[in-house]
Amino acid sequence: MDITNIYLNYLIILLLIFIIYIVTRHYSKKSKNLEIEISKIKSDKISQSTKYGQISEEFFPLEKSYPYNSKNFKFIGNPIDGIQFNEDEVILIEFKTNKSQMSSKQRHIKSLVENNKVSFKLLEAKI
Repeated sequence: MDITNIYLNYLIILLLIFIIYIVTRHYSKKSKNLEIEISKIKSDKISQSTKYGQISEEFFPLEKSYPYNSKNFKFIGNPIDGIQFNEDEVILIEFKTNKSQMSSKQRHIKSLVENNKVSFKLLEAKI
């Protein structure tokens, strides 16, 4: 083998290494961009699901399946969805859709109700 062939082989190997480096870098960058896009899509999906749930909460009392008189329901929105005022009881109501669960604050409110820690106070404003 003469020296020209050795240099040519080295040159071919270097060229192949360079091509592999460029291709790897290109697909690595593309992969990172796809990961960012997937993350954004997941975030948008969660946001849309939350918005759907919030909008739905306002309409649940109007559904046929709502067991009370919807005219006596007052929407609050946060930390619970609303209060149902019946003739013989007052009910704190939280609506949930799909797989959503109560927040820690909502669970705490439920616990206060269950432990008879809910009361009525009359406060008179002196203006």
